[in-house]
Amino acid sequence: MQSLDPQQRLALHAAIIAHDDAQNCTVYRPDESDPDAEEEDLGDGKIILGGTYVPPAEWDQEALDDYYDDSDPSLFVTARIASDYKPGSADYFEVEPGDFVATLPAPGKVQMYFVYDYTEDAQGREYVLIRDDE
Repeated sequence: MQSLDPQQRLALHAAIIAHDDAQNCTVYRPDESDPDAEEEDLGDGKIILGGTYVPPAEWDQEALDDYYDDSDPSLFVTARIASDYKPGSADYFEVEPGDFVATLPAPGKVQMYFVYDYTEDAQGREYVLIRDDE
């Protein structure tokens, strides 16, 4: 993974927050020591949903089966996510695999996503989310 310097991270963060397609979201983190405990509300952020996740072309069927782990591949989507808080502030958070993201795509409709994976490149972190259809 590519390492970004603090100035690049700040610029990418600002770009996500200001993006025309960014939706409001709330990020939650499960308690690793107590799976029955309520998730911690990390705070609000912005999410830019991409399209359906496209795995690397070089993956064979075994790699695909391992990655999707019996889940419907159409539920896997890409996204860029940024905390509403400025990097370096006390309330700032970085989204990590295992977190949950809630969006409001329409009034009264909550859409949940599970943060499954991410890659990092010159554009920052691109997350792979699993949409909860239940």
